[in-house]
Amino acid sequence: MATITECRGALDKLADNLARTDGDVRGATALDRTLSCHLTDLDTTFTGRLAGGRMLVESTAAGPPARKAQIRLAMTGDDLVAMVNGELNFAKAWASGRVRLEAGFRDLLRLRSLL
Repeated sequence: MATITECRGALDKLADNLARTDGDVRGATALDRTLSCHLTDLDTTFTGRLAGGRMLVESTAAGPPARKAQIRLAMTGDDLVAMVNGELNFAKAWASGRVRLEAGFRDLLRLRSLL
């Protein structure tokens, strides 16, 4: 089972990867939205923002998200680490229910290039 430290490292790696994107992917990261990632097996939530082409993780809290973010992810820590490392395909994990993504319809359309 992935630790909170490993999951934070995976989110930092994802943030770095997003900051280096271009084209359609860069357009998707240009959103200005609140973001939460609930790790169901660790019962921990990372919250932050997707803004200006960067993902900024601002806080970590025990339990589910205290406030409803505009873009919400939920998965296990192992799945987060595997996705960031390229070992798990997001679309397949989402289709099988291993990953939950909730956002407004417009945001989902813009995020599809990331997925």
